[in-house]
Amino acid sequence: MTTPDPKALARLHAQCFQTPRPWSEAEFAGFLRDPACLLQVRSDGDALQCFALFRQVLEEAELLTLAVAPSAQGQGIARDLLLAGSARMPDAVHCILEVARDNLAARALYARLGFFETGCRPRYYRADDGTTTDALILRAAMPLRVTPARMLAQD
Repeated sequence: MTTPDPKALARLHAQCFQTPRPWSEAEFAGFLRDPACLLQVRSDGDALQCFALFRQVLEEAELLTLAVAPSAQGQGIARDLLLAGSARMPDAVHCILEVARDNLAARALYARLGFFETGCRPRYYRADDGTTTDALILRAAMPLRVTPARMLAQD
């Protein structure tokens, strides 16, 4: 599969996210034009299964978003994609990201890759019904590596 078009990225993102809101085709088009962004994808034939969008500025990489098709979740695809993406940024010293406090599956994945909490943005994500969720700020050394599972604090 060649690089997916912004419409395919937006479609998969919408399958994966409600809070935070899914990103639009126009937003993905902007990221794809940005030379600081790196898109890592996994597909099954012509069907996009997973993508990770990074941005690197100097020695800092940021995982902007990660989306895995519901039918492909739980198979290690996201882990493999994040490892492959981080290997493509040899000048990055660390990687940061934001994750919803209540997204326990993502937090477990990030913990296995060596991410640790460095901060919190209270009530950062807002759902359509007005409820809010904190965004945890995580950081890991680059390149990412699988580490022994760590216990996550129960919130």
